Order: sequence, then structure tokens, then C-alpha cells
Amino acid sequence: MLGNNLPNSWEVIQLYKSNNIRRLRLYDPNQQALQALRGSNIEVMLGVPNDQLQNLADPSKAQSWVQSNVVAYWPSVRFRYIAVGNEVPPSSWLAQFVLLALVNVFNAVRSVGLESQIKVSIAIDMTLIGVSYPPSAGAFRGDVRSYLDPIIGHLAWARTPLLANIYTYFSYSGNPRDISLPYALFTSPSPIVWDQGRGYQNLFDAMLDSLYSALEKAGQGGLEVVVSESGWPSAGGFGTSVDNAATYLSNLIRHVQGGTPKRPGKAIETYLFALFDENSKPGPELERHFGLFSPNKQPKYQLRFGGGRHWDIAFEEYNGTFPLKSDM
Repeated sequence: MLGNNLPNSWEVIQLYKSNNIRRLRLYDPNQQALQALRGSNIEVMLGVPNDQLQNLADPSKAQSWVQSNVVAYWPSVRFRYIAVGNEVPPSSWLAQFVLLALVNVFNAVRSVGLESQIKVSIAIDMTLIGVSYPPSAGAFRGDVRSYLDPIIGHLAWARTPLLANIYTYFSYSGNPRDISLPYALFTSPSPIVWDQGRGYQNLFDAMLDSLYSALEKAGQGGLEVVVSESGWPSAGGFGTSVDNAATYLSNLIRHVQGGTPKRPGKAIETYLFALFDENSKPGPELERHFGLFSPNKQPKYQLRFGGGRHWDIAFEEYNGTFPLKSDM
């Protein structure tokens, strides 16, 4: 975690357990965090940091990584996903390694017979969408298809969901003239957008359905999507406040149990970003204010983590990189 005042891994896992949070996204295979997770029964999305992608393009190094960071802890740590890279820009030099690393890590997991229990995917951001309005017209940018098509083809073959980081905050703050705050916060009393007979009362559904449409146009309409990050900063930028963050998070928690207009009736597996405010995180000030808890482990918001549901919260334990958010 990128803060100098945060609890240790053991305290964090106890915080998860005491709040009935049963899934966790770990951005880096930090050994202290993995040790703390032993026997916790918390399901884990484990990240391959972007700076490791080049190494894991070598099959032998991918095998070693899986042995050291997954097999060594299984089954006392319940890995659910491995995210091979996070928001890698298709134009970056790292992009050439993503598919190789993805396939190599998948093969390493398969070689130990765990491919049905642990799904190996990548996490994208919504800047890869070139057309998002209306949602039925959703399409990937033309310049990313050569990068993305082989990746989603592999995921479809492996029957593995695509991971997507979806933030209505950045869409709203980047275009408040055309996107209203109630639409971004799930508080619009009626549909704002009508598209092929489907009414959209919130931007989250519209963004996710535009991604489903883009996958359909890329020939992978059967691919599932897991929302691997979503949140709202409480300070540090336009439209940030404790009230707005609390409204977004509480409404998101309720909303994802019911699906989208395009794919109704099925819960959307969604990870909340992030566990703590991180006072040492680089980037704009708002990046330091996504936490659901203060460093003293007190909740910032009155969110209901009860009723037996599996709550999913992203936990940036000793994460050496950070997701670059941009206007979507």
C-alpha cells in the first residue's frame, strides 16, 4: 500500500473478516500479505505487476512465478483470478508482452491442474472503448484491435472473464456538461438514455453495456466481464466529496446485484477501489482519497457489509505501480 500510516497485513485481513468482506484484489504478490491470507477463506484476485510482464513472456519464468506465488500458497489461500497486468496502454512498449505473459501464466496454472479453479485474465480500462454512446453502438478503438483481439480470443477459448476497471467518476469529471452528477451517482429518478428500448438511469450500466457491445462487435459476445475496480474519490478533484463517494458506493453495492439493461437478472461481480486512503500515492491529489476506510481502520462511510453477500474490495498491498485513470 502506498501510505506511511497504514495497518500491517495481518490487521488488514482481520478488518476484511470482521466486515464480512470475502473477496480481495491484491495488485502484487506481496509475501507478507499472502501469508496473512492463509486460512482466511478470502478469495483473492492476484495481480501480476506491469513491470513483470516482460519476464513472464518467458514460459519458464511464468512457471516459476506461479510456483512461488500461487502453488506455494494453494489451497490455504483461495486464489480466484490472476490479473496479468493492469491497464497496460496498447501503445506502450509493455503491450507486446501482455498476450505472451497471459498465455504463459495460464499454461503454468494449467500444468498444475488448477485452470478450472483459478482463472487467468487481464484488467483493462475504458479508454480502449472508441464509441460508447449509445451503449448498443459500443466499439473498441480501431488502433487497439490488433492488441486486444488475440487477448479476448484467448479468454473466450479459456472460458475466462475479461476484467475491466469502470469509473463513472472520471467520465463525469471529464465531461460534466453532458453527463449529470445524478446519472453518475445512480440517483437519477428516471432513465436519462433510451437505446433500442432499454432505459439507462445510470452511467455505470451504460459503460458496462457499451463494453458488452464492443465485445460483440469483436466477435466475442459470449465473454463475461468482471468489474475489477470501481470507486469514487472523497476529496482532491472536481465532484469529489465524502457525500458523493458515499452515495456512489452504497448505490453501486445495491445495484450490481441485478445486472444491466443489456444483461439483466445476473449479479455483476464488482471490486470496490480501494480499502484505504493512501497518503503516499503519486499522481493527482484525488488518487489519495479512494479509500473505504481511514488508516486507523475506521470506516469513512456507513456501508452495509452484511447479509451473507461476498463483498469484493481492492487492496493495494505494497503495490509498486498505480492505475492511471484518465477521462473516459
